[in-house]
Amino acid sequence: MTTSMTGFAGGRGAGVGYSWSWDVRSVNGKGLDLRLRVPDWIDGLEQALRAELQKAMSRGSISLTLKVSRDVSAEATDALRLNEPALAATLAALARIEATATAAGVTLARPSAADVLSMRGVLDASAADPDTAPLRDAILAGLPAVLADLSVMRQAEGAALADVIAAQLDRVADLTRRATAEAAARRDSQAEALKDALAKVLEAIGGVDEARLAQELALIAVKTDVQEELDRLAAHVDAARALLAERGPVGRKFDFLMQEFMREANTLCSKAQALALTRIGLDLKTTIDQMREQVQNVE
Repeated sequence: MTTSMTGFAGGRGAGVGYSWSWDVRSVNGKGLDLRLRVPDWIDGLEQALRAELQKAMSRGSISLTLKVSRDVSAEATDALRLNEPALAATLAALARIEATATAAGVTLARPSAADVLSMRGVLDASAADPDTAPLRDAILAGLPAVLADLSVMRQAEGAALADVIAAQLDRVADLTRRATAEAAARRDSQAEALKDALAKVLEAIGGVDEARLAQELALIAVKTDVQEELDRLAAHVDAARALLAERGPVGRKFDFLMQEFMREANTLCSKAQALALTRIGLDLKTTIDQMREQVQNVE
């Protein structure tokens, strides 16, 4: 159920005399970063879009672009809006003129509708500011479908991401088992080497305080024992696998767990004191670093 922060969705819509197109892109981010490019003349649109995006996603850098255009037919209707008071006044004036001409015995040609429309003031070129609430509501009604497409892509990316991380966890688990075997083999040879070194020291100095000697040997044993680090690495692998099976955002938990993985691998290398164990530790660090790069995309 791992979800990626990477995805893309687009869409188109139309209504109330307008048409619009969506472009939504998502990439990884530490938190939720929303970058919107929407028409500022639609009242309340950006605030409403932000609220819906915050409900739908918890992490990622989201870029949303919305382009809105007026339909040609609607523009034409607005362009031909009649000024009703001016039309009434014009027709009344024409009637008076015709009546006066008839009384004077003058016959006038009747004006056509086109003649009337061409008269100044009959057509109102300045439309009032439109109510954008219906347009805003129509646009918002199409947003869930766009976000659903984005979610599908993020989930598909997340499934592929989970497969990669799972394979890397298998690699870490295998290296941890190999390190455990190497540490056990090193323990016997290390004990023999320590005995030889101790014998040489005792022979050189002719004697030593046994209590102090026991204390120093215990300190050396603690400093070179890597079993605790190996146990924690195994526990971290189990915790990471459990996160992959969880529903909902787990990216922040994964980020923290990657730090713990790397801390144990670094300590293992510093305590190794054996070439084979050091090589395994370096392989662990490489694999963990590669896994951390993948985890950066988990929501």
